[in-house]
Amino acid sequence: MNIDDLSNSQLLLLTLLVNFVMAIATGIVTVSLLDKAPPTVLQSVNRIVEHTVETVAPAIDLPTQTVVQQPQQNSQPSEEDQLVSAISAEKARTVTITDANSGKSLALGVYLPKARAVVAGEADRLPGQAVAVFADGTSIPVSLSKQDASLAVYGFADDAVLPSAVSPALLAPSGLKQGQAVIALTADGSAVTGIISKISADGITTTLPDVPAGSAAVSLSGGLVGIRGASAGGLFIAADAIAGLLSATSTASGS
Repeated sequence: MNIDDLSNSQLLLLTLLVNFVMAIATGIVTVSLLDKAPPTVLQSVNRIVEHTVETVAPAIDLPTQTVVQQPQQNSQPSEEDQLVSAISAEKARTVTITDANSGKSLALGVYLPKARAVVAGEADRLPGQAVAVFADGTSIPVSLSKQDASLAVYGFADDAVLPSAVSPALLAPSGLKQGQAVIALTADGSAVTGIISKISADGITTTLPDVPAGSAAVSLSGGLVGIRGASAGGLFIAADAIAGLLSATSTASGS
């Protein structure tokens, strides 16, 4: 067939076929030459390709991507979480002072980890040597270090291994407010809540129901508001008085 007899459409198809075959042949020859080319030539070719891509890429309009913001988690614990945490910590710090010989329960106390001491109520009838029984059942001998009319401080031997517990901050009366919520544990371990109704030089008055001497009143954040004394007329001995009693002992210098 003479090429002059081909129509325009046939000529176009023939041209495309020839270009396609030439492109394939060119690609094969190029790959073969690149396989045999020195590294410097390959680096030059790579730089040319990268430069071409960087030049063309900004001209391409990409669809806008919608970013979905994840809701931020509230880092502040709820009042319920604070309440649960404060009660749990107070249970871990509640100690029963028992007779070293008979094992009879004598009084309740509050374990202060940093001071390595137990502050107990009913100080007027506590012996010099006793055993502190923790909430987890651990029993550790204690010795009376200091006492006043309402509270007694027991200390542990220097080599005693003590249970893990959160050490509470001692809240000064000057930082407390009427109406502030407080929590305490009853004799059977039940948790009760109330508010501070009065702050005076005599101590902290609350609306908490009857709790035994030696029980602690704590804030929602777990800070120690006071400890129920034996002869305090239902008052809680304020934290500053407890700190003073601790600092006067030979086994503890603070909470």
